[in-house]
Amino acid sequence: MAREPQRPRRVKPWMIGTLAVLVVLVAAAMSVKVVSIEDAEAAASGGFDPASYAADRFESEIAPQIEEDAIDLPTLLGDLAAGADEADFGNTSGSSSAYSFPVTFTGVAGTPAGAILPVTVEGVPADVTVQVQIGPALNGTAIRDVTGTVSFNEFTNQLEYQTVATELNNLVRTEVLGDVDPAALAGKTVTVTGAYTRVNPALVSVVPVSFEVQE
Repeated sequence: MAREPQRPRRVKPWMIGTLAVLVVLVAAAMSVKVVSIEDAEAAASGGFDPASYAADRFESEIAPQIEEDAIDLPTLLGDLAAGADEADFGNTSGSSSAYSFPVTFTGVAGTPAGAILPVTVEGVPADVTVQVQIGPALNGTAIRDVTGTVSFNEFTNQLEYQTVATELNNLVRTEVLGDVDPAALAGKTVTVTGAYTRVNPALVSVVPVSFEVQE
């Protein structure tokens, strides 16, 4: 007995939709590229790497310029107190009216208080406090701003600009202060070269690019 020919099945709309989704999923899976977290962060910021930028500039340019331009701290404070123009000695970020200055001094270290080392410097007025930021947390943007060579116009946004300041401070912590033992500093004579931002004339809070302890 001959079989009746089978009727072709009708293709239903939902079948077409399902097939299309499967094709898209397969194509997407084949085109997926696995990237590292670092690459993803770099891509999100347009490929800019603040840590690399800071590392490239710190030892080759910024720290040497601070050391070359450093002004004796008592001399600078005397000139500023006498009304000297801050622009003759320092630089600003452009977005702030506070100037950052490159300075150097020798003094006697006090007892560290957290991330701060008080230093008594001969020739500094008694109503001015001198301190060195010794970490681990280093605050401010003095290292970024003091040379006048790191411009906001180099960056895409304020976040990149601020992150570069943080990365420069991180380099100070590891490259300059990495071997400093805060517990052994009290009473020692220290020679410091670095930068500070003059927000309060009665406070000199220096981020160092050179820190020497006399034995």
